[in-house]
Amino acid sequence: MVDLSALHNHSLFGGITEDQIASIWDFFVMEEFKKSDFIEREGESGDRIYFILEGSVEILKKVKETGKLNRIFIFKEGDVFGEMELIDVQPCAASVKAMVDTRVLTLSNRGLYMISKTDLKVFSLMIMNLARDISRRLRKADEIIALCPEIAGLR
Repeated sequence: MVDLSALHNHSLFGGITEDQIASIWDFFVMEEFKKSDFIEREGESGDRIYFILEGSVEILKKVKETGKLNRIFIFKEGDVFGEMELIDVQPCAASVKAMVDTRVLTLSNRGLYMISKTDLKVFSLMIMNLARDISRRLRKADEIIALCPEIAGLR
């Protein structure tokens, strides 16, 4: 069992009490991955968000010209990934590979829908927190592009 107070390390649960988390707990699934396991693969369908409880993962993006996977980011305990696939129905934008044995808590798109039916206030807070996380990542990407426009093909 996960210590519900530990979930407050994840920004998605900002403003949500332990009692509220306990009330939606049944919509989450615990998963474990061994070192080098692919959790998601670029181009495949994905429909869940992952909360890293233990371990770390690397985010890999395929280079079109060579097919090689390049590491673009590392997430560790307390981080979240998969938000884009939770919100839209597009294929996974990148691959995710466990760097060490990793334990995650997942919430599927269906689970998020069920939370909306169970507790609209919690659902609203989660969506607002999710939007803030995505906005923060977009701002970081904008900064990188501004510093290195050739990355985005602007030169």
